[in-house]
Amino acid sequence: MRKILIVGGGTAGWMTAALFGKLFQGLYDIELVESEAIGTVGVGEATIPAIKKYNELVQLDEVEFMKRTQGTFKLGVQFVDWLRPGHSYIHGFGLIGQDWEWLRCHHYWLRANQRGRARDFADYSINTAAALQNKFMHARVEMADSPIGQIAHAFQFDASLYAKYLRGLAEQHGVKRTEGKIATVQQHENGDIASVTLEGDRKIEADFFIDCSGFRGLLIEQTLKTGYEDWTHWLPCDRAMAVPCTRVAPLTPYTRATARDAGWQWRIPLQHRTGNGHVYSSKYIDDDDAEKILLANLDGEQLADPNKLRFVTGKRRKMWNRNCVAIGLSAGFLEPIESTSIHLIQAAAVRFIRLFPDGPADQATMDEFNRQSDFEWERVRDFIILHYWANQRDGEFWKYCRTMELPETLRRKIDVWCQNGRIFRENDELFSEESWIEVFLGQGVVPRSYDPLVGIKSDPQIEQFLGNIVATIDRCLDVMPQHDEYVSKYCPAEPVK
Repeated sequence: MRKILIVGGGTAGWMTAALFGKLFQGLYDIELVESEAIGTVGVGEATIPAIKKYNELVQLDEVEFMKRTQGTFKLGVQFVDWLRPGHSYIHGFGLIGQDWEWLRCHHYWLRANQRGRARDFADYSINTAAALQNKFMHARVEMADSPIGQIAHAFQFDASLYAKYLRGLAEQHGVKRTEGKIATVQQHENGDIASVTLEGDRKIEADFFIDCSGFRGLLIEQTLKTGYEDWTHWLPCDRAMAVPCTRVAPLTPYTRATARDAGWQWRIPLQHRTGNGHVYSSKYIDDDDAEKILLANLDGEQLADPNKLRFVTGKRRKMWNRNCVAIGLSAGFLEPIESTSIHLIQAAAVRFIRLFPDGPADQATMDEFNRQSDFEWERVRDFIILHYWANQRDGEFWKYCRTMELPETLRRKIDVWCQNGRIFRENDELFSEESWIEVFLGQGVVPRSYDPLVGIKSDPQIEQFLGNIVATIDRCLDVMPQHDEYVSKYCPAEPVK
């Protein structure tokens, strides 16, 4: 192994290049080829807390990164009208209350709620409670026993500025960028990729190839014919359009997803603008009507024409095929309802490094990479499906989602939850038990009962326990600044020229 070629830039290409450049430290020759003539999707502007691990690996300076990408902080996702019109909840990151002996907090809440003695579930998490008041601060690690020490945050940023920032880091670490559009791809006799030839006849050879070419999958699909697993029978949305508008106050520390007649609309607040988009199913609404819905629900002045996308939800049958690994949209697509797109890029790049081949890759290593990738993608898919399935809305689109047959892996989770409110995180699946609990309860999936060991505690003991949690969180909120104020002091970005 001498040379690695990354085909495609954008978020996927430059996240991969920055990580490889930092961790390989010149051990391998890394080159990225991209064309300014080929645009990037550039609409994935929200993340989950796992991105902080990537930031640590590339030794990214958070303040500089936030300033350069017009970034804001994110405590979770607010879901508006998903259960039914007029209803909303927040899927907040981080812990819910605290465990009592060996039971999770939500079991005690379920019992108190059955008796009409509990506050809104959002009040028992510092992330959700702070989000609802537009407050934010970094967790104070020295206060680990306090909710202040348990704040979990992610970021919201301009994806194109993020790719530009990472390009700078990658080039500092010796990654070479080549401008050019690939005309042809050459293969060895055994089927492995040998080289790519750019328009103008320049040939670039490499030992290994990373496909970050987006939906078209130039290497993984067009060249290697890997195949694609179509998940649209579970996730029927197949269109999206994105449009920016002017920023409005307050600067919310969360992403918003609002259900629409045949899909949903996102809202991501940044320092210089607000990102908006409409994800929808073309089977239930046409493009013109979808655009009208999007533009009619902007809360600021429209700044550009909508960027329209078509996609097929699903993934490649193999994300590592021969001497090529697909990362980003070339690997597959899951709609950004839980901001997983950037995480799946990060996870694939880290997984490849952990299984990095010293020479021709053996079948066992490739199989393990694909097995881990499949598991992660399928569990993220299940979590997204839950949002659609658990609805009480009118309309053909939502009726289809409510009555469709579910993947067995999700059906099993739902059945166990509905019995006694139990949820178990399997292996290293992305979403924590807390995330599942927040969405189950937020979407109105209330279990029939709770863990029977709750009965060891009396009603007064449970009410005191839950009351102490809420009172403590309320005191923490009193000392937390507004998100606008925090961003303006911590990481104010320069105005975009």
